[in-house]
Amino acid sequence: MGPEKHSRDFFRGALILTVAALITKILSAIYRVPFQNIVGDIGFYIYQQVYPFYGVALVLATTGFPVVISKLYAEQVVMNGKQGVRSLFVVSAIFLMAIGLFGFSALYWGSDWLARHMHDPDLAILLKVISVVFLIFPVVSLLRGYFQGMGNMIPTAVSQVGEQLIRVVTIFLAAILLTTKGYSLYMVGSGAALGSVTGGIAAMLILIISYWIWGRTSLGIGKMDFKESGKIAKALFIQGFAVCISSLVLIFMQLADSLNLYSILASTGLSSESAKELKGIYDRGQPLIQIGTVVATSMSLSLVPIITSEKLKEKKAIMHEKIRLALQIALFVGVGASVGLWSIIQPTNRMLFENSDGSDVLSVLSLLILFTSLIITTTAILQGLGMILFPACVILFGFGVKYGLNIVLVPSFGTMGAAIASCVALSMIMVVLLYKLRSYLKTAIINIRFIIVLCTAALAMAMILKAYLYLTGYIPLVEHHRLIAGIQALSAVVIGGIIYVGVVLRGKTFNEEELAMLPFGSKLLFFLPKRNRR
Repeated sequence: MGPEKHSRDFFRGALILTVAALITKILSAIYRVPFQNIVGDIGFYIYQQVYPFYGVALVLATTGFPVVISKLYAEQVVMNGKQGVRSLFVVSAIFLMAIGLFGFSALYWGSDWLARHMHDPDLAILLKVISVVFLIFPVVSLLRGYFQGMGNMIPTAVSQVGEQLIRVVTIFLAAILLTTKGYSLYMVGSGAALGSVTGGIAAMLILIISYWIWGRTSLGIGKMDFKESGKIAKALFIQGFAVCISSLVLIFMQLADSLNLYSILASTGLSSESAKELKGIYDRGQPLIQIGTVVATSMSLSLVPIITSEKLKEKKAIMHEKIRLALQIALFVGVGASVGLWSIIQPTNRMLFENSDGSDVLSVLSLLILFTSLIITTTAILQGLGMILFPACVILFGFGVKYGLNIVLVPSFGTMGAAIASCVALSMIMVVLLYKLRSYLKTAIINIRFIIVLCTAALAMAMILKAYLYLTGYIPLVEHHRLIAGIQALSAVVIGGIIYVGVVLRGKTFNEEELAMLPFGSKLLFFLPKRNRR
């Protein structure tokens, strides 16, 4: 019963963290739509310019170091008992505080230089506000890692959701109050950036209270083993940063755009206002990409713990089967979301952001959902198989490719060039990671027939949706065009989803057992051919 109970607790904990991550990612994506409606495209540009720096701190405190600390905690308990745990937390605290102080100092005192490099000196105040998050993240990371190592995922989950809720409330209050009182958009942006600080403080308080309730008697200060401490510091540095970088794939694309897209647009002869507005319109793609990616990866990543478990048991056949299924799910949802969004981007853009400006650029950006879904899934699989550093190195190289391609493409193609640069960089990362996985497994990982069925379903969905939008475009009440666009977009999502899922499942791509592993899988059984059902 011992191993079975441990396995149940592990999967229960993984489920709690997955649900919390889903809620926080959805909150993080959807708040941007009403925020853009309040502050406009230029206000959205201002906020999005500094968001990647907050995104880095968020990943450090959520996905990166807590995961590594929890893993090291489990190892120290077995190998060195309480003494090992003490060493882990002293070393982790010093290590994380050093990173936090470095991040704060670099961003706070380097804010003027960085804002000038971004060709917008007024952004300095927003960067100073964001820098405070780096002082909060060490406490948050350490306590999340501690609780996860103990197997208690509730404090981490509650702190993640609480952080995002307080952050979003702060952003809305700041946007509404400051715009109403006539403050500049940069002051409004600073108020919104303050949400990252209030959210971080809320997470820290939740974790401190949780530690007071559950864990305060478990730690103490004792004699340090310097040799063991060196090993812990090395593991934190290598594994921590590798996991963090691997989780920053979309943030890195946004960071590259923050660093040079506006400055390149301004250098082409556009006025500063026009360049800011274009960048703000381009940034509309971020919440759309994020929502699509969350759906795809949440389904496929649920299989990664099983893959790791089967590797440890050396059951290669089952492990290969789960890897294939995880990648097929990522492809299935990624292709559907990318092609579906591409097909209905104009009414979606108008419904969410009041007009259809930049729809051609956003349609290209919709492809990022597919690339990112496969990258995140493949990276998680490779890490589960023990390859920690390789995905991080590839993603860092992809950041360099994106930054360089912006310089080459944006002067000639504007924001379309930036969208193409993102697609090229992410597709390159995707291909390299899939090739590495294929080389490791020494067997095919994606069935060609499956890809053909997906392409057929995607083509059928795109053609029917385009025809549907063309026909419904003749509806009267032009003065309520945003309402009509909303009706078009939402009804198209339902129609497109039914067509796509129906064609894919009728093509015998998933069996009943595989569908049962997915959220709402029992509802999808309806689409299976009758002979495939029990």
